[in-house]
Amino acid sequence: MSIDLSEYEKGAKFDGDYDETLAKLQEELAQIQAAYIANGKRAVIAIEGWDASGKGGTIRRLTGRWDPRFFEVWPIGAPTPEAKARHFLWRFWNKLPGNREINIFDRTWYGRVLVERVEGYCSETEWRRGYDEINEFEAQQKDSGTPIIKLFMHVTQEEQDERFRKRLNNPWKRWKLTEDDFRNRAMRNEYLAAIDDMFARTDTRWAPWTVIDGNNKKSARIAAMRHIADRLEEQVSMEPPEADPKIADLAASHLGTAPKD
Repeated sequence: MSIDLSEYEKGAKFDGDYDETLAKLQEELAQIQAAYIANGKRAVIAIEGWDASGKGGTIRRLTGRWDPRFFEVWPIGAPTPEAKARHFLWRFWNKLPGNREINIFDRTWYGRVLVERVEGYCSETEWRRGYDEINEFEAQQKDSGTPIIKLFMHVTQEEQDERFRKRLNNPWKRWKLTEDDFRNRAMRNEYLAAIDDMFARTDTRWAPWTVIDGNNKKSARIAAMRHIADRLEEQVSMEPPEADPKIADLAASHLGTAPKD
């Protein structure tokens, strides 16, 4: 079934103790990260969405208890001249995680079929070809042991406008508003058409899309983190590995003790 963004606009308030639920989720995610580190696994979290849809706030809370040595957040902006001289996926390859790492993309390679398409930064031939190139790129990651978790953070025009107003009225958040925000706002219908095509062409069995209703920030954060935790846990053993025999021997000789199972 196709994805219909209008089904993700309820903005229901979070039902429960937000702070308690958030703390438990962060602890769970910390344990999951430990499993990825211990088992030498890797994963990608790819987050798209409207301006002011809550991507940054979700990422900050998602990584709140993570060891910073084993994850990276990549905020994706306009390609540099160096990147423009190469295939559009070139600049993403060297940002992919290695073993024991989980990397997060704040905006992604889907810029080819969203902003580059809508703003005319690439040709129609290029963005139409982009769907197959993206699907193949994601399949390669999955097949090589790097699962990709894809989220789209959705907010209505009314909610986005309210968040823009709050940013404008907060002297310490005005910097977040840019000319691009308002140009994108004026082209919302064009972006909606591009998003519909993106879902139809790239919601694959190996890298499916999940839409998050972002109209209530607390509910959205918990929903996004819950989904990410579940998907990450599916890809790794949560059973602790056996102690390294060399470390066990060193512990025995230096500490006079053996690791406990």
